[in-house]
Amino acid sequence: MSSPGATKESHVDVLIIGAGPAGVMCANALVRAGICVRIVDKRSEGVTAGQADGCQPRTMEILQSYGLADQVFKASGRIWRAAFYNPGTNGGVERVGRGAAVSAPQARWQFGVTLSQGRVEDVFLASMKEHGLSVQWSTVPISIHCSTATDELKDPQAYANTVVLKRLSHGDDATEIVHSKFVLGSDGAHSWVRKSLGIGADGSATNSIWGVLDILPTTDLPDIRNMTNIHSADSGTLFIIPRERDLVRVYVQQPDDSEFIDPETGRADKSRASPEKILEQANKIMRPYRIDIKDGVIDWWTVYAVGQRVAERYSIHDRVIIAGDACHTHSPKAGQGMNAALGDSHNLAWKLAYVLKGWGAMSLLRTYESERRKFAQDLIDFDKKWSKLFISKRQSPADPNGVSHKHFMEMTKTYAGFISGLGLRYGPSAIVNPEYQSLAPGLVVGERVVPQMFIGAADGQPFEIQDLLPADLRFKVLVFGGNISIQGDLERLKEVAIAMDAPESFLRRFGHGDGVFDVLCFSSAKQETTDYLDFPAFFRPHWSKVLLDDVDVTGRVGGEGYAKYGVDTRAGAIAIIRPDGYVGMLAPLNAHGVDAVTAYFEAFLL
Repeated sequence: MSSPGATKESHVDVLIIGAGPAGVMCANALVRAGICVRIVDKRSEGVTAGQADGCQPRTMEILQSYGLADQVFKASGRIWRAAFYNPGTNGGVERVGRGAAVSAPQARWQFGVTLSQGRVEDVFLASMKEHGLSVQWSTVPISIHCSTATDELKDPQAYANTVVLKRLSHGDDATEIVHSKFVLGSDGAHSWVRKSLGIGADGSATNSIWGVLDILPTTDLPDIRNMTNIHSADSGTLFIIPRERDLVRVYVQQPDDSEFIDPETGRADKSRASPEKILEQANKIMRPYRIDIKDGVIDWWTVYAVGQRVAERYSIHDRVIIAGDACHTHSPKAGQGMNAALGDSHNLAWKLAYVLKGWGAMSLLRTYESERRKFAQDLIDFDKKWSKLFISKRQSPADPNGVSHKHFMEMTKTYAGFISGLGLRYGPSAIVNPEYQSLAPGLVVGERVVPQMFIGAADGQPFEIQDLLPADLRFKVLVFGGNISIQGDLERLKEVAIAMDAPESFLRRFGHGDGVFDVLCFSSAKQETTDYLDFPAFFRPHWSKVLLDDVDVTGRVGGEGYAKYGVDTRAGAIAIIRPDGYVGMLAPLNAHGVDAVTAYFEAFLL
């Protein structure tokens, strides 16, 4: 390929096109893994206001695994409570209940987190910069070519893609040819990458039009600092999300004959709308209460029509891959947009790193599409049901057949796992093997590890197990070793150590030094009868690698971990946790179990 105005050529492992949530998430994960990454975006700068408005509980766990959750917590607002208003007897709305904002008992943090998309992206941008990577702004791709040569496509070290970039701020001749091993298109719902590759999107836009305001409010609504659902009898639905810096986001359903709709295109047209018109509709919905803009502070606003689409496929030859809104679009009411995008990249990044480092087979990349496209399809199905429920008329004296508050709350609980992200389960595949699920029913293969406190065997310090599973590229081998204060259990654990240390075991065949595996051992023995030196030496290369399922010295945290996970306190089990924190497989605590784990890794590791 040639370009008359090309000033230079360059080579890179991964070229990321689009610096939205999916792009910066993947760029950060890859550069931390030592991968040569380039990330470009057509905008002159990142998002400064608006767009997505918060992180669901699973997203916060993911951010924690990268060491980034604290930055988000410090800058964000928190939502502890939800409030619900339905049509009342006075012609307006009245409160019918309050409840927890997060209806997920297994959540590590029992509150919602609200922070604008731009400020979440800033956390990733700062982390990237620490590792020497920054976004190249004002840069657009103008052509892309993916090789069709079989030998190149099979070789992850081959520069199978050629992309011509143009710098918008450097004149017409400022072009560059980039040769990359992989390309990630994270360039939004109108993805240039997706369209250039001829990847279609299944789905359609709905005729549901919404206005959105980020404002500093003044109001007599008593639940303005709660996540508030307001359903009127005949004016529509309103949804309030308290934000950071005393702001609130207000989603306002527009009438079917809204003037915001362009009569020629049938699409939402922002030029026909205004914050004042959106606010006028909000006050119709929430009467007798009112909301106005304090001190003229409007941080951001927009109008949109709900679109629900999923890309037909997520890659071309596993060499050009798409993520985030380039793959799926849906309504924002359940707060899935940015969260789904971050989840895509969290799933993809470790797989790309393994292939590029020569640790994983190219086939590993196929699990990105099989896992995340299935999730996106489920998300769209959920979104259709949730959006319909959200805007359905509520039960009232004038409409006794409407949706009751009880039914709405029941459905909220039903969907809680999906909304929070905590209920996501990846189906069986080369990297998800549920054969021995019965060994630990509480460690669901394909799901993330449920939070639980254990204590260090050496010092008694309490540890949250999720903090022992950082996103550092390594598979975590969790050995639930039984009660080592009982001689029979200790002898069996020693046999497992011998099997794991054997030349033919997964640790020695696929370990690449300490790059691929981190082994942690948890005993059901109690601290009064157990020292860390009682563990077989193999499991304690460092004193921090051995833990006990016991209550800490304060008596406040820890204990009952084996019970929560359903692991027999004597028989034990082996759990393999993927680099993204999801359970890959379980196996018996014996030499046969070690062989089963080795067979699992043989399917995709090199």
